[in-house]
Amino acid sequence: MKAILSLIGNPKDPPLLAEATARARAARPEAGPLRVLAAGIAGELAVETGAPAALADEIRTALGTLPVDVNVLPTEDRRKRLLIADMDSTIITCECLDEIADFAGLKGKVAAITERAMRGELAFEPALRERVALLAGMPAATLQKVYDERVRLTPGARSLVQTMRAQGAHALLVSGGFTFFTSRVAQAAGFESHRANVLNIAADKLDGTVAEPILGREAKLAALIESAAAHGLPLSAALAVGDGANDLAMIEAAQNAGGLGVAFHAKPLVAAAAKARINHGDLTALLYLQGYDGTQFVS
Repeated sequence: MKAILSLIGNPKDPPLLAEATARARAARPEAGPLRVLAAGIAGELAVETGAPAALADEIRTALGTLPVDVNVLPTEDRRKRLLIADMDSTIITCECLDEIADFAGLKGKVAAITERAMRGELAFEPALRERVALLAGMPAATLQKVYDERVRLTPGARSLVQTMRAQGAHALLVSGGFTFFTSRVAQAAGFESHRANVLNIAADKLDGTVAEPILGREAKLAALIESAAAHGLPLSAALAVGDGANDLAMIEAAQNAGGLGVAFHAKPLVAAAAKARINHGDLTALLYLQGYDGTQFVS
């Protein structure tokens, strides 16, 4: 079958597209001409393959240590009409709960639990309750300090959201974190809607609990299904992206339906399950995966 071999580097790295293309062609000389999506950064070649995953692994091996992402994609229906994205360590560069804990001198302890939960070693819901309980008594004003001082959009986040929306897509931010942050990040990046957990506050202090039911892995899947239905879209029209174990169900549901599931700088469990993965590029890579070129980006 015909497929697209995608080669994407990080815009901050030296241009590597020519070298990556040369190595890919050495492995698959029958590949079609290179379509350049961004000079030195991203391009794609038409290929024939009956085993996309095996071909992607073959080309990754051919590229060796070059920091270039290799993915093999279908040629049809590449541009998606629903973006559903995780927030922490995906749309933003930090884990908000870990940063809140830092103000209480507890970042090491909380971050260790976060890491295990994101790797799929702990169930998400009890791990969230455990971490939030450690923050009981913290001033609620700390949340704004964390947002102002620690929260930064991942490079390419706004271009990803705005470009897809300009082409008619709906963009939903869904997080196992907290609405205090998703409301602000959604506005900063341009998402139309957001879902997350609610931190309970009493007398202007965190009370150590989170509102039930907790939005975790299954709730993210439900958000994907409900959002697609609300906009009259099949799941094949969805792009789901995240980095942790609680993102896995929505990523797998999108890709199993013929949509695009992307592991973005993800934990090993997620990277192994996703049909597309970005380990080097920024979030504009998700536009290149859909066939957009850099001249079409909205910033």
